[in-house]
Amino acid sequence: MQYIFSSNFTKLLENLKSDYEIYIPVKKGEQRFYKKYIDFTDDIVIGEVRAFEPLKSFFFRAREIVAENFKSDIPHTSQKPYCIVGMKACDLKGLKIHDYVFKNHDFQDPFYINRRKDNLIISADCTSAIDTCFCLALNVKPYPLENFDINLSEVGEDFIVEVGSPKGKRLVEKYSFLFEEIKDKFLSQRNEQREKVTKAVEKNIKENKIPQQDSFKGIIERGYESDIWADEADKCVECGACNTICPTCHCFLLYDQKDENRMARLRIWDSCMIKDFAQVAGGANPRPELWMRLRNRFEKKFDFFSKVANIYACTGCGRCISACPAKIDIRKILNRLVYDV
Repeated sequence: MQYIFSSNFTKLLENLKSDYEIYIPVKKGEQRFYKKYIDFTDDIVIGEVRAFEPLKSFFFRAREIVAENFKSDIPHTSQKPYCIVGMKACDLKGLKIHDYVFKNHDFQDPFYINRRKDNLIISADCTSAIDTCFCLALNVKPYPLENFDINLSEVGEDFIVEVGSPKGKRLVEKYSFLFEEIKDKFLSQRNEQREKVTKAVEKNIKENKIPQQDSFKGIIERGYESDIWADEADKCVECGACNTICPTCHCFLLYDQKDENRMARLRIWDSCMIKDFAQVAGGANPRPELWMRLRNRFEKKFDFFSKVANIYACTGCGRCISACPAKIDIRKILNRLVYDV
């Protein structure tokens, strides 16, 4: 581990600008989101909690051209690789799900792979929790333990730096003049901070009676014909916000678009909560009712992925709770599936 002063961290970002397109979290009011880094400003927040938008948007675009004019080559944009600063542990788990789907699987997505292969991940500990955080219920700590290049733990205005990959090691070695040897007192401060945030998330879990993921096995099968789905779906307005804001959802739709000069095939995010998501050409739909689509969403996250990838496709980030205009709460549904069925 190393230690870097905030002034030297700014110098590090300035050096990285020549090789990367840097994005960094900022705070406006109570909302946090990513913006392109130009220089260090007062609204930048490295710690605190995850940004509102999911990190998948950097690597799996909401809308992109995947083919043009029947050409066999893949459309390519010449841009610098991303350096994403301040990623939280819940988002790193989200990328792990996307890596499985688009990169580490039978069929590989060249667009996703091209964006992921050269990026630099500078993650950061959460230094606070909001009332929708329940990452610990999914065995995700509020501080990164894996899948980063370097991780930052805020200590006062400065940072403890932990290397998590060969790329991160090369980075620290290259800019070694910016780093200091770590002192034991800083580690103690970091551990105290981590314990404080952990207790805050544990309080959320207790107050909302959220079950631990060890109890999720078989809950979808047991509750497949339960009235829970219709009860909860009754409030749904079918906007798809829960899918688009989710860091693990990855379904997409392909469509063709033509103008006077070209034909293009585009890919856009899709939502399993929308009625025509599963509709086939003849008009048949295996999930015509909204409650069936809600059940399918939970089945994918808490049954399918646990079987095929040995991981639950939920990070406990709570974004879907905040985004849902009907206030459908994933924590409440999990509670009902575990304790009421």
